[in-house]
Amino acid sequence: MRLNLLSLLCLLVLAGCATHPAMPPPGPPSPLFPTEALITQRVIFAARGAQFPLNGYLALSPTRGKRLVVTENFGHVVADVLVKPDGRVFVMQSSRMFPPNYIRYGLAVDLETIFGRKLDPLGPVKSPQPDHFVLARGTRYRLDVQVVQVKTGPQPAELFDETKAEP
Repeated sequence: MRLNLLSLLCLLVLAGCATHPAMPPPGPPSPLFPTEALITQRVIFAARGAQFPLNGYLALSPTRGKRLVVTENFGHVVADVLVKPDGRVFVMQSSRMFPPNYIRYGLAVDLETIFGRKLDPLGPVKSPQPDHFVLARGTRYRLDVQVVQVKTGPQPAELFDETKAEP
């Protein structure tokens, strides 16, 4: 999920895309994952013949939302987004590589597409295995997300505090 969002952001930055995919309506968490969990992911974002490895950390809470932090391999945060259960999106941290609008209209959309609702077998996300997701946005970009670890249990409330978002 985090990889999908980060991949979308990378693609938008690299491709200079003028349009944004529509944000899917908020949905219940995917039945593939616990409702309260911390999910660690590895993502390969592919665009314009190049591949970018990324890491993602997704905190899930049915009452507080979804918080995705995307890092490069050396740990530098390139995107951080909070999506509340009502669909409001808060950019917690952006980077020169991923400006706020790319996070809000790309990364958040991919996050909801993969982790916000039941996967549609005819939709843009394919799941060859329960812990592997591939999201293809036509010829613009492709995200290959591999879930590495799922730690179940309630997540700290401060992870979902929108008052710490960027202005």
